[in-house]
Amino acid sequence: MKMNSRKAEFLMGTVSLAWGSSYLLMKVGLDGISPFNLIALRFGIAFICMALVFLPRFRNLTAAVLWKGILMGILLFLLFAGLVIGVNHTTASTAGFLASTTVIIVPILESILKRRFPNRTIVISILLAIVGLFLLTVKDTFGLDKGAAYCLFAALFYAIYIIVLDRIAKKEDTLLISIIQLGVASFLGTIFMLCLEKPSLPQTAEQWGAILGLGLICSAYGFVIQPIAQRYTSSEKIGLIFSLEPVFSAILSFIFLHEILDIKGYIGAVLIFSGVVFSQVKIQNLFHKGNGELNISK
Repeated sequence: MKMNSRKAEFLMGTVSLAWGSSYLLMKVGLDGISPFNLIALRFGIAFICMALVFLPRFRNLTAAVLWKGILMGILLFLLFAGLVIGVNHTTASTAGFLASTTVIIVPILESILKRRFPNRTIVISILLAIVGLFLLTVKDTFGLDKGAAYCLFAALFYAIYIIVLDRIAKKEDTLLISIIQLGVASFLGTIFMLCLEKPSLPQTAEQWGAILGLGLICSAYGFVIQPIAQRYTSSEKIGLIFSLEPVFSAILSFIFLHEILDIKGYIGAVLIFSGVVFSQVKIQNLFHKGNGELNISK
C-alpha cells in the first residue's frame, strides 16, 4: 500500500477515533466478562478475521517477520493488560486521558535512547501532565488509585510499542507483523485467563456488540492500519494525532455512559491534554515536509 504522509495521518486519525471509542466498549464488555477474558476474545476475533482475509499473504512469512510479530504481540498484550484492568477500576473518560500520556512518554524515551536530556518543551509538558494527573486521579489520600496506576503502566508500554514499531515498520511486511501480533496477544490473554479467571462469553447483545466492536474495529482495523501508516510518518507525529483519543473517549463516555468529572477532574484533564498537545506541536518544529512526504533526520 503506497501513500503520502497526509493520507497516512488521515488514516491514523480514524484509528484515534476508533481507539477513543474502545474505552467505552471495554467498560461495557467488562460488565459481563473478566479482563484477560476480554483480551483473549478481542484479539482472537481480530486475528481470525484478518488471518482469513489475508491468508495468501502468509506465503511471504519469514523467521524475521514472525519474531517481530511475536515481540509486538507481547508488548501489545502488556499494554492492554494494564489498560483493561485500569478501565475496570476507573471511569472510561479518565482512562482515556491517562493513556494519552503515552505521547509525552514517547519523546522522553527517545531522548534516553539518543542520550540527550529532554528539551525545555518536554520538561514543561511533563510538569503539566503531572499536575493534571494529580487533579484527575488523586482522591482523598495522597496517591494514585489502582485504576490510574494500571492506566499509566499501559501508557508506558504503549510508548515502548510505538518506538519499537517505528524502528521495524519500515523494514518488513508490516501487515503480517500486525496480524501475528493480534494472535500473540490473544494467546497470552487466553493463558492468563485460564490461570487466573473463569472463562466465559458475553451474556447480552450489548456485551457482544462491545466485544465485536473491539475485535473488528478497534483491533483488526486499528492495529493493522497503524503499522502500515506509520511507515510514512514518524512516531512523534503519531503521538500528536493520538492526542485526540482522550477527547473522543470523554465525549463518547459522556453521551453513552453519562460519565461526568468533578471540577478538579476537568481541570486535570485539560492540563494533561494541554501538556500532550504542547509537547507534540513543538516537536513538529524538528521535522519538515518535502513533496508531500515527511523527512526525518535520525
